[in-house]
Parts: sequence; C-alpha cells; structure tokens
Amino acid sequence: MKPFLLLSIRGEEAAADNEYESFLRFTGLGKSELPVVNLAHDEVPSVDLDAWSGILLGGGAWNASDAPETKSGAQLTAEKGLASLLDDVVARDFPFLGACYGIGTVGLHQGGAVDRSRPEPVGPVSVTLTAEGKADPVFAGVPAQFTAYGGHKEAMVRLPDHAVLLATSSACPVQAFRVGRHVYATQFHPELDLDGIRTRIEVYKNAGYFDPREADTVKATSGAVAVSHPMTVLANFVRLHRR
Repeated sequence: MKPFLLLSIRGEEAAADNEYESFLRFTGLGKSELPVVNLAHDEVPSVDLDAWSGILLGGGAWNASDAPETKSGAQLTAEKGLASLLDDVVARDFPFLGACYGIGTVGLHQGGAVDRSRPEPVGPVSVTLTAEGKADPVFAGVPAQFTAYGGHKEAMVRLPDHAVLLATSSACPVQAFRVGRHVYATQFHPELDLDGIRTRIEVYKNAGYFDPREADTVKATSGAVAVSHPMTVLANFVRLHRR
C-alpha cells in the first residue's frame, strides 16, 4: 500500500505529538504508512502524488484569512507551498482531507470566503449532515446529527461555487465540504477525542481562544458529552483511498 502523508502546522511539541498519535489511532495506519511533515519547522515538500494514497492536513493556531503582515514567516512559507500543492491536488481530484485550518486553506484556494464572523468556542459542537453529507461515503456510519470537538476563530462564510456542503452547525454554517469527488475539508476535528482536546486546551490556553483562567472549566465542559463519531470520517477516508 502507498502511504498517506500528514501535514502538521503545530509548532508546540505536546500538541504536535498528540495530533500525530491521534491521526495514527483513528486512521488505523502505522508510522511507516503515515509519515508527517511539520510545516511549523519545514517547508511543504515536493510531493509526487503518484507515490501516495492521500494527504491529510491538521489544524492549529494559524488563521488562513489573517492579513499577510500579521502572519509568521513559517505560515507564509507554508501557505505558498500548500497553494502549489492544492493546485495539483484539485486538478487531479487527488484524495485530500484538511481539518480546521484545512477548511480555510482549501476554501480560500477554491475561491470561497473565510473570516472571523462565525467563531466557535473550544469544546463540543453539534454537527448536522446535509443530504449530500448523508450520501457521501466518507461519512458512512456517521449519524445525521453527531457531536464533535471544535474551536476556531475563523470559518468559511461563503462556499466556493462548485463545492458541495456536507455538514453544518447552528453557529458555523460550513462544517464540512467537498470539492470534486475526493478533496475534503472539515471545520470540526475528526481526530480529536477527550484526551486530545484536553491536551490542546492546556497547550493553547494563552492563544486567545478563551480566558486562560477558564481552562479547567473548558476541559470539564469538553468531557460532559460523548464524542465518538467524527473519527469514523478518518477511518472511511483511508479505507476508501488506500491503494
């Protein structure tokens, strides 16, 4: 089997390690089947798509819609590389799934609009599949309404004209979409379980998502509901696209 590639944007070691472990666990892939490149430290590599089964892009504290002058050098370099990669991915309809930061990255690349008018607090969010989402094989086995973990400052406010809306929520109308047949993006985190979100709450408590004095409360709120369905999206993505 050809491996999948994980692209991470997390510069914080604890969050990056937890993210990688989560993607491994919920995709069912081994380390040799899911190598990772951390774009907080390294440039987007030259990717021969024929050598891979698919590409995953994780989330983090970067915001795709921020003004260029406010972005770090690493973010600007990563976004230039991701734009070039997405040119090839979309042209070939190559399997790609971007989570959280990925929705802004793919959405802006495809002509959608992303801004800060639809943020969601860190913690559980109720997500509803559209009719197209219910029919999409990546969401096979996922209930029409399910709880996922999220937390973001920016969100998609206008879909690309050719994109298909797959999932929505009351606070954030675009929770997932698809371009072509194989390019996906989600606002929620399909790799996050309770341990993962508590790790990220601790790592990012001073990143402006919530009052850092409320970190323990946010952790408690995150544990108040069961989150078990979003991970199916990762397992389905790998099952459908491994080759």
